[in-house]
Amino acid sequence: MSPLITPADRIFVAGHSGMAGSAICRALERADYHQLLTASHSELDLLDGPAVEAWFANHQPKVVVLAAAKVGGIQANSSYPADFLLDNLKIQTNVIETAWRSGVRRLLFLGSSCIYPKFVEQPIREEALLTGALEPTNEWYAIAKIAGIKLCEALRIQHGFDAISLMPTNLYGPGDNYHSTNSHVLPALIRRFHEAAEAKAPSVTCWGTGSPLREFLHVDDLGEACVFSLEHFNPAPGELTYLNVGTGMDLSIRELADAVATATGYQGSIEWDSSKPDGTPKKQLDVSCLSKLGWQARIPLEEGLASTVALFREELIQELVRL
Repeated sequence: MSPLITPADRIFVAGHSGMAGSAICRALERADYHQLLTASHSELDLLDGPAVEAWFANHQPKVVVLAAAKVGGIQANSSYPADFLLDNLKIQTNVIETAWRSGVRRLLFLGSSCIYPKFVEQPIREEALLTGALEPTNEWYAIAKIAGIKLCEALRIQHGFDAISLMPTNLYGPGDNYHSTNSHVLPALIRRFHEAAEAKAPSVTCWGTGSPLREFLHVDDLGEACVFSLEHFNPAPGELTYLNVGTGMDLSIRELADAVATATGYQGSIEWDSSKPDGTPKKQLDVSCLSKLGWQARIPLEEGLASTVALFREELIQELVRL
């Protein structure tokens, strides 16, 4: 049987400068795929359909990885629901449809675990998609991602277009957003505990009770999962065209805070403000389908946290030098 992708293929990674996209590029290069095509926003606006068509005609990629998306936290999703829905629908449709019409041989679309219902049996299996209501705080983003998955599936059914999708759990690692107010839980904790360690603060207060359970995947593991899936995931007619990607393990936010405190060298006490919301009690992906194909995450959380904290501190030093 012919390989699904080869080192000679021109591979377009849309969103290459983002956290996930850059990790996918690193993983492809480690696996000796060096014919990578990338385009900055100034070179190609993925919201511009005719521009996307012209770019594909000029560069003629044979494999496409779609990691580009408009992303943001709860506040952004709540404030700009139309932007999140429209922009992501346009990006996805422009790239996926153009890839199909341009004769691209294989496409991987990167979704998100937020596509699944808010209240669903744990761990979450792929079949749970569209079985219940979404989490209201990010439903606009989730609906767009679901549309992308279904577009890939529909093109596969009707036109035989080889499009697959991956649904990663919570990501962390190089390229993350450590903004003080709109970052996700893990980078927010890293920044908070780092600053507390630097200031020798006696205590750090975290939101909620610390009891919710969450799963975290190092972004370099996601990159490896994308390469593995491009090489090995070839669903037969009638089979699911999307797979979950995660570690298969979760931990409480309280345990996570303890781990971040250790990684940053913070030695004070950790307080919990139970007046703040906890969110969904548990969110863990069933990763058995990808595991059966032969892939598993390799970076333990302790190791990933240590390297991520070191990189975060290195970036802070570089910022100070630039100032």
